[in-house]
Amino acid sequence: MFRTRLLSGILLVVIAVAVLMKGGALLATVLFLVSIIAYRELSKACKIGKEGEITCPPELAGCVMTLVYYGALGLAAAYGLVTAFSVMFFVIVAAFLVFLFVYVFTFPKYHANQIMSAMFSFLYGPVMLSFLYLLREGLDDGVYLVWFVFLASWGSDTCAYCVGVLFGKHKMTPKLSPKKSVEGAVGGIVGAALLFVLYTHFVINSYTDMVMSLPFAAALGAVGALISMVGDLAASAVKRDHEIKDYGKLIPGHGGIMDRFDSVIVAAPIVFAGIFIGLLLSTKV
Repeated sequence: MFRTRLLSGILLVVIAVAVLMKGGALLATVLFLVSIIAYRELSKACKIGKEGEITCPPELAGCVMTLVYYGALGLAAAYGLVTAFSVMFFVIVAAFLVFLFVYVFTFPKYHANQIMSAMFSFLYGPVMLSFLYLLREGLDDGVYLVWFVFLASWGSDTCAYCVGVLFGKHKMTPKLSPKKSVEGAVGGIVGAALLFVLYTHFVINSYTDMVMSLPFAAALGAVGALISMVGDLAASAVKRDHEIKDYGKLIPGHGGIMDRFDSVIVAAPIVFAGIFIGLLLSTKV
């Protein structure tokens, strides 16, 4: 199991590096496919459709709106972030209306909680993941900035694991994740802050036109790590609520997309927001 998990993890990192370095249409396409899988994993976990059903109208509506969302975002991003944000807002509202349309014209087959779960899954998976695209394509030097997301998620997770194994004594959320400790969480936050500082000093301030202050980088890393842990635990809470072990079996040794990208999904908008707000407030962040 460990060997399978390690090999699939290495392959996943190689693919991520190749796609993010290339960016553009390839990144948009890959994120769309990953978002579709994440959406379907969430919709199955939340039992939007009936048991054994391949798909259902609410789930199909979410898949169609994910396609519309990424298509519109890919076109809008070329005209700047203001246009991209406007398009995001209107497509999200349109998706809400589509779900209401499905609810009304299939009534009473689907209950309100199923429609709300469909909208929740759309926001949780496709929309949150799209901030990776905005960070990579919407900001200057995005090819360098996008790696902050993975330092905040996978980097902090590795630091938390190492510290937790060595020093963990106090359980953080015993009902959600019995193996996670308070000491590990602190190690993850401090570790992410340190990773952000090192990456900023040796990469961002050396190879880009940006000048990011190290205290700002440390603070962003700490906040990003904290939020990524919440994302990890939130994904676990959904699984506990619906009594499932994994979201899927797509990634050997890891589970589904939601099992592996749960922290990335919530770290992406936080890292994007931190960098974007920093750039708005000053030419130096």
